[in-house]
Amino acid sequence: MIEIKNLSKKFQKFKALNDINIQFSQGHSVALIGPNGCGKTTMIKCILGLNVVEEGDIIVNGESVKDHYQYRENIGYMPQIGRYPENMTIEETIRMIKDTRKNKTAVLDTELLEAFELEKIYDKKMRTLSGGTTQKVSAVLAFMFDPNIIILDEPTAGLDPLASEILKNKIIKEKNKGKLIIITSHLLSELDDIISEIVFMNEGKVIVHQSVADLQSETNTTKISEGIISILKGMKK
Repeated sequence: MIEIKNLSKKFQKFKALNDINIQFSQGHSVALIGPNGCGKTTMIKCILGLNVVEEGDIIVNGESVKDHYQYRENIGYMPQIGRYPENMTIEETIRMIKDTRKNKTAVLDTELLEAFELEKIYDKKMRTLSGGTTQKVSAVLAFMFDPNIIILDEPTAGLDPLASEILKNKIIKEKNKGKLIIITSHLLSELDDIISEIVFMNEGKVIVHQSVADLQSETNTTKISEGIISILKGMKK
């Protein structure tokens, strides 16, 4: 579980986050959406410890991110653009990440590795990979260590239709195991089958946080994108 309390974040005079209070629970897949510059990435980086939390707090699995860094072991992260050592092969990159983990004897989740058939191209250097193949490596690493929280930043960007479907099915499977999945995306149409909650942000604030079922019921819509548009139109009146 993640609980964000009175979180604000400034970069010089720009206030990227403005007193955020929100809670994400296990067993849910949450869409974190909003226009560019709304604060999504800043909030994700705060959760991951990539931005220092100065004003407010973030509690992950009952412990403040300010107290220690070990909580990150329970978070799998797939960046929008993965950056890896260019001269390493896929195999060497995956092995390097394995070696940095504390629990060397943990059973690894290789389902995506096998589904994407990456072992067939294990000897390819990271610098030679297409954007889509790099995304596959990032997805594999996000799920491999069986974390109970998984954060995916624009996960289907650059993936071909088959790979996107494989990843979507994996997300659903892990959510059904009771894990918390947080997904940032601009492609709302891709979220309809996998999301249980939606968070819409704008100008550093949470504007909407509700279940997809409630969103559809209140707006009399069947798609997430239609529901969000309906709410935004209502706010402008």
